Amino acid sequence: GQFALCAFPSDALRTADENAVLRFILKEHPDVIVHTAALSNTQYCQQEPEDSFRANVLLPEWVAKGAEEVGAKLLSCSSDQVYAGVTQRGALAETLPLSPSNVYGQHKLEAEARVLARCPDAVALRLPWMYDLPGYHLPIRGNLPLNILKAAKTGEVLRFSRNDYRGVGYVREVIANLLPAMALPGGVYNFGSGNDKDMVDTALYFAHLLQVDVHIEEADFVRNLVMDGQKLQEHGIVFRSTQGAFRQCLADHGMDI
Repeated sequence: GQFALCAFPSDALRTADENAVLRFILKEHPDVIVHTAALSNTQYCQQEPEDSFRANVLLPEWVAKGAEEVGAKLLSCSSDQVYAGVTQRGALAETLPLSPSNVYGQHKLEAEARVLARCPDAVALRLPWMYDLPGYHLPIRGNLPLNILKAAKTGEVLRFSRNDYRGVGYVREVIANLLPAMALPGGVYNFGSGNDKDMVDTALYFAHLLQVDVHIEEADFVRNLVMDGQKLQEHGIVFRSTQGAFRQCLADHGMDI
């Protein structure tokens, strides 16, 4: 293999303090650190901001400190939730001034700033809502195709808005693009599929490809989290559209579409 992989022991980061994080990084002395750990339930973060602050701000800062000490290239995972509350339409560029409307987005934005202040060569990747299908014996949380399949089975009504726009990412495409991302110059990058369709049409498209019927009740909330991929494309990294990535996912799972 191209890499020897090492990871923090399972669940270790839930309770680790700064010293434990630094000790582990110094012991392993990696060339590259990919920091994916987060407390990403936006509702929980809203209710428990102290937990969110530790997991989503302090922990990335500790990892950045470790990366700085061993001279490792750091890829730190951020989120499209930094764009929560943006009122402009269309794809959103990294240069937009932001003041996220939820605690999770606020903490992710603060983590970007702290990580880059400590490690200017670090790469902060703003990730979209992601999915995969079962089949790899890995735990999979609620995601768009699974929510649609579940609703088709149970008759549950799904709620989406015609004024809600966001990219939805295929996790395996994100993982494949981590390799070229290691060569990116330090900074913040939108890192996922774009989407020019609203979430009602997006959900209907996924249902159509999955060959199931779902009942969608139209909600009316307004949101735009669609990320502009141009900065990334200038460095040679291109993501498929939300729709194209889902077709690829089904092909990868051997489903004829």
